[in-house]
Amino acid sequence: MRKLWGRLTSVNVQKAVWALDEAGLAYERIEAGGAHGVVDDPAYRARNPNGLVPTLEEDGFVLWESNAILRYVAATAPALALPVDPRVRGHLEQWLDWQSTTFTPAMREAFWQLYRSSNPDQAVIAASLKRTEAFAAILEAHLSDRDYVVGQSFGIADIALGCAAHRWLNLPAQRVERPALRRWYERIAARPGAARALGEPIG
Repeated sequence: MRKLWGRLTSVNVQKAVWALDEAGLAYERIEAGGAHGVVDDPAYRARNPNGLVPTLEEDGFVLWESNAILRYVAATAPALALPVDPRVRGHLEQWLDWQSTTFTPAMREAFWQLYRSSNPDQAVIAASLKRTEAFAAILEAHLSDRDYVVGQSFGIADIALGCAAHRWLNLPAQRVERPALRRWYERIAARPGAARALGEPIG
């Protein structure tokens, strides 16, 4: 039986859920993280020593790190097959890394201040939004003449960046309107595979 630990308000869990649903793979999701706890339990730490979510388990095989889970699902599910061309694959890896090291971290402080702080620091929010706008502009330019992040079809780079864009576009803050980014986001968010991942409010 395939199991996925994590709460749907986690952007990283959303990525794993979207990939599994997109690939048509059955799984049981177990609430973990945040108010659900679990992540500090010894049994969970034995699976994921980081105490973070998501964690995927299949017949004794355990995998953590959301983008590693995306790559694994894509490697095993034809619906999300990884590119064969090494240059196209390189671009896919580039955008996966950019999401996790650049785009999402830039908006993290704004998110935490807006959703987790009882006394939001407006200066911290403004600085985080400014950083994220610069990266949103990069994504906007990249998507201006294409339907998907990499290649001619939907793939795991769209999932990773789609979940990050979901959070960005729904932050209760003023943003520069990015028509190409929004058009791409609305197209991929309408996919049946996105329904469960993006169905919960952020926060």
